[in-house]
Amino acid sequence: MFSRKKHAIQEHEAERHEAKIKALRDAVEPLSGPNSIYVTEACLKRYLEARSWNLEKSRKMLEESLKWRSTYKPEEIRWNEVALEGETGKLYRAKFQDREGRTVLVLRPGKQNTNSLDGQLRHLVYMLENAIINLPEGQEQMIWLIDFTGWSLTNAVPMRTARDTTNILQNHYPERLANAFLYNPPRVFEAFWKVMKYFLDPKTSQKVNFVYSKNEESIKVMHKYFDPEVLPLEFGGKNKVEYDHEEYSKMMEKDDIKTAAFWGLEDKVDPQSDQLTNGHVDSDKTAEETPRVVA
Repeated sequence: MFSRKKHAIQEHEAERHEAKIKALRDAVEPLSGPNSIYVTEACLKRYLEARSWNLEKSRKMLEESLKWRSTYKPEEIRWNEVALEGETGKLYRAKFQDREGRTVLVLRPGKQNTNSLDGQLRHLVYMLENAIINLPEGQEQMIWLIDFTGWSLTNAVPMRTARDTTNILQNHYPERLANAFLYNPPRVFEAFWKVMKYFLDPKTSQKVNFVYSKNEESIKVMHKYFDPEVLPLEFGGKNKVEYDHEEYSKMMEKDDIKTAAFWGLEDKVDPQSDQLTNGHVDSDKTAEETPRVVA
């Protein structure tokens, strides 16, 4: 009897959620251009979840994101525009995934190499879009691994940059972060974190895990999500992989073609690329499949 009642409650909840997803879609339509591609059922669900299924708050949040995307045009950013920011490997998509097959972004704030707020934000947005388009089918969230080697308050991003970064992540990429692992953060970071945490939604801050190489319990948490064999050495793993900017750039240029094909923006790929022919992807030069829906 208890199981039947529980099942009935779950069905009712699912029906209620489906109704709100439809209502949210009706509230933001009609849509055109990239926004019509962006707003999938999975997208609507993420915005609803981010606002505890409050329809009005979710509508407002999604409408603000659509305005931001129409102006900022994240789907049009290409690697050649942000490659300078990526030279030191301060932020890149890993070639490995976590135990659930999710995309992993590696952040190394100690490798900061520019003072351009706009450049840093565009690089971040580019990498978020790239991580999303490379999520396996059925996955909606990514993992962040943050290595604090070389980080200090002297090379920490300004508070304005931190605030703008948080705003973009929380307001325009809701429910995209599964977990973030901060590996060996120095003590001085705790003061910085207290200020940063002020700008974070409690749901987001709860996803942040502090991991210390000399703390067995925190290492166990890390290994719950990652096989030590795939983890790089700087995260206490056994993988000797190192960031190679030239190699990574080639990978990103191929991903740019995938991205452009998905959004119907093939003509906006770098005209210097020989992988584009008359506004269409040359199938003989890339075997990459059209990516899954970016929601």
